Amino acid sequence: MSDGYPLRPLGEVMRLDIQRTPMTPATTYRLAGVLNAGQGLIAKGEFDGGDTEYAAMNVLRVDQVVMRKLTAWEGPITVVPADFDGFVVSNEFPTFTLGPELVPDWMRHVCRSPQLWAEMKNRVRGTVQRRKRLNPEQLLQIKLPIPPRDVQAGIVEMLDAVDDQIIALDREAEALERMSMIVAEDLLANEPIVALGTMLDDIQGGRSPQANTRPPGADENGVLKVSAVTPFRFLPEESKALLPGTSMPKFALVQPGDVLITRANTPLRVGAVARVPADVRSGLYLADKTLRLVPSSKLDPDFLVAAMALKSARTHLTSSATGTSASMFNVSQDRIRETPIPLPDLDRQQEVSSAVLSVRANADAARAEVASLRQIRAGLLSGLLDRTINIKSADLGGLTRGEGHSGA
Repeated sequence: MSDGYPLRPLGEVMRLDIQRTPMTPATTYRLAGVLNAGQGLIAKGEFDGGDTEYAAMNVLRVDQVVMRKLTAWEGPITVVPADFDGFVVSNEFPTFTLGPELVPDWMRHVCRSPQLWAEMKNRVRGTVQRRKRLNPEQLLQIKLPIPPRDVQAGIVEMLDAVDDQIIALDREAEALERMSMIVAEDLLANEPIVALGTMLDDIQGGRSPQANTRPPGADENGVLKVSAVTPFRFLPEESKALLPGTSMPKFALVQPGDVLITRANTPLRVGAVARVPADVRSGLYLADKTLRLVPSSKLDPDFLVAAMALKSARTHLTSSATGTSASMFNVSQDRIRETPIPLPDLDRQQEVSSAVLSVRANADAARAEVASLRQIRAGLLSGLLDRTINIKSADLGGLTRGEGHSGA
């Protein structure tokens, strides 16, 4: 960054500024939490001051920076927006007031920078990973390029424009996904209903051996995580590398065209079904929480995926799931077999699945564009700060097409 803006410690441009308020019985307070990856704040409800063990809490003020000391490597830092002014947080969340050299919206974008999270991670202290903390003084030691205010404002304008495109495309994708199921519900409204199990030849599962936390390399075998199966979408990157010498049963090997269902996940995602694409990498295995549905000759595999996403099937699966944890519910094979699905003839099944997948292909295209924009956005702030991208001549349309711009 020798050609970029000068590196300065954050302590030169903002200061620790904590306002404490006592917890008074019969007084209502609004509690906030800080999301990871600089994604902002979340309202966590209201409480009575007499119902907490805290004698006092920190007050949030608009345009302040607030961070969570615990697990700081996850990037829990943001700028307080106006609608969170006056919320309270515990003393685990120090607050900082920006100096006149910083534009609050620019700092909001900086809080979403992986480079800042990396600096935070480098400074955490503690012996137990999940209990490591970043103290306020350590945050203020981090050095960042600080451009003039007018340049900060220009950077904000560009990044906000990219964010607006991302939000619009996300909404478009969500609308198309909803539309695909409206189409399916309409086309299948008058078809007979059967139990899924009557149309299956088998349900097969794998097992969950000891594995690394990282994804498998190109020459390594891996086992699926529960996150590998989402509605209509199989994510092979959501897998863990098997330890050397680990053997898995041959029937658990993921094959092109498999229809998979996750039997354990969050309440909203348990029972999600997807089909494995033809170009899936080799060497991935089913875990015990991911099952293979083997349809009979009377059930089209693509139609099975669509049918399992219908409202009636989702209601059955989520209501059948059991568990005590909000993050992991389970549904049994028996309850999966009992799932009600409509059953037209094969020609009609293929007509319906073709219509649904056609709409979802447009949604997938929007999602792919969102992913591309997120990659562009990740490098845009760094490029603007080290001046490999010239803010005065940068063409935002060109940037969103992946074209670079250089300047002095």
